[in-house]
Amino acid sequence: MTEVPGFEARRIIRAAAAATLATQQDGQPFASLVTPAPAPDLAPLLWLSSLSEHTRHLQRDPRCALLFTGAAEGANPQTAPRVTLTGMAEQITDAALKARWLARHPYAALYAEFGDFGLWRINPLGALMVGGFARATRLRVAQLLPDAAAVAAIAEAEGDIMAHVNADHADAVEAIATGLLGAAPEAWRLSAVDVDGLDIAAGETVLRLTFAAPVADADGVRQELVRSARAARAALAASQQYRNS
Repeated sequence: MTEVPGFEARRIIRAAAAATLATQQDGQPFASLVTPAPAPDLAPLLWLSSLSEHTRHLQRDPRCALLFTGAAEGANPQTAPRVTLTGMAEQITDAALKARWLARHPYAALYAEFGDFGLWRINPLGALMVGGFARATRLRVAQLLPDAAAVAAIAEAEGDIMAHVNADHADAVEAIATGLLGAAPEAWRLSAVDVDGLDIAAGETVLRLTFAAPVADADGVRQELVRSARAARAALAASQQYRNS
């Protein structure tokens, strides 16, 4: 199945635990490492210290860009899929989005309440996706962002989905983590759900499962969880059979 460029770009953005932030320092480009988490509508969230150079740059000029990079296919780094997202930064106060950022970066709880830190949102203006060597696609913001109605529907259902799955289907979550995502058995739980996939966490480790296609509502999430759990259990059974042969 051919990937839809917007979905493929979102997959790279939502899976990234780190990114390169480009800001301007008196007209001179400046790059720094940041740890984003995507909001349900894809807008990257950053938890930034006011003491950092890049934060002071954004306070003066909100224009910025983020480079998200996936894994290369081999020794050549140019084969890595990547997305450059351009946008406008704004500092916000939103407890739910702060919690979402912390769910992606649980180790940051150590400094989450420091007074010099604040939550920033990067409002996307467009993107350039490079799917590998010589595979570039420019995306307008309408092509990049997920369907707004679907985002709202799943955001409304997210709490109930996570509560139900974590309480009644923890075995399925662990099967997905171990059978599909290559993790060791632990007390895995859902930590975030969106139109493109979900996050699974255990301690300070967070894994990303991308859906086969974007979903529009809670039933779409349920179908993807069922499909993924079945695939994971089949993979685990095949692995066990191979070890026993």
